[in-house]
Amino acid sequence: MRERRAWVSACRGTVGWLLLAGAMGAGHAAQIYTCVDANGKRLTSDRPIPACTDREQRVLNSDGSLNRTLPPTPTGDERTEIEQRQQREALERANKAEAMRRDRNLLARFPNEAAHKKAREAALEDTRKSIRVSEVRLDLLQKERKPLMDEAEFYVGRTMPIKLKQQIEGNDAATDAQRSLVLNQQAELVRINMLYDAELERLRKLWSGAQPGSMGVLPRPVAPSASSGSAPRKPAL
Repeated sequence: MRERRAWVSACRGTVGWLLLAGAMGAGHAAQIYTCVDANGKRLTSDRPIPACTDREQRVLNSDGSLNRTLPPTPTGDERTEIEQRQQREALERANKAEAMRRDRNLLARFPNEAAHKKAREAALEDTRKSIRVSEVRLDLLQKERKPLMDEAEFYVGRTMPIKLKQQIEGNDAATDAQRSLVLNQQAELVRINMLYDAELERLRKLWSGAQPGSMGVLPRPVAPSASSGSAPRKPAL
């Protein structure tokens, strides 16, 4: 094997290519790898040359014509960079496909602005109903609280009965829960309006001829948190 490789490496010029190709077998589609190593020495082989993995190798046909060029083997850092670039490109393709799918769905659901407005009002009305239910519950809790507090006045400076104390605490807890629920529902109204505003802006561009997927992924709006310390802006009910 060492003698054969030494003989292959010694092949030069047209005669060398013909000898090498002939040795590989008549009628066989031989490929010859050639490069210049780090020491400036030209090497040839019937397979990729390990000494030239860091540089370009030419792959020749049996007649000496160029078949293709074999690029250098990437280093570890280069492979990492290539993988990261491929991941970014794959993510961009996935995002574009998702944006195209969502845009087509929007156009199918809302062929015009009237259809979009009707859907917005339906979504808002569901939340408005929930707010009205919570407000009715708050009124009932307030009415239940009044006789409890009237009774509690009789025990100023004295120990309040456990049952009465528990009733007042239960009323307070239920009231706080309902108020928190109303705040969350009001924040949901804001979020719904933000979502439909963003959709409408995008739809107007699509209705005007913009291609689905050409504007990227539609971001999902985030309404102000009801627990952030300040109540969200209350929309008109």
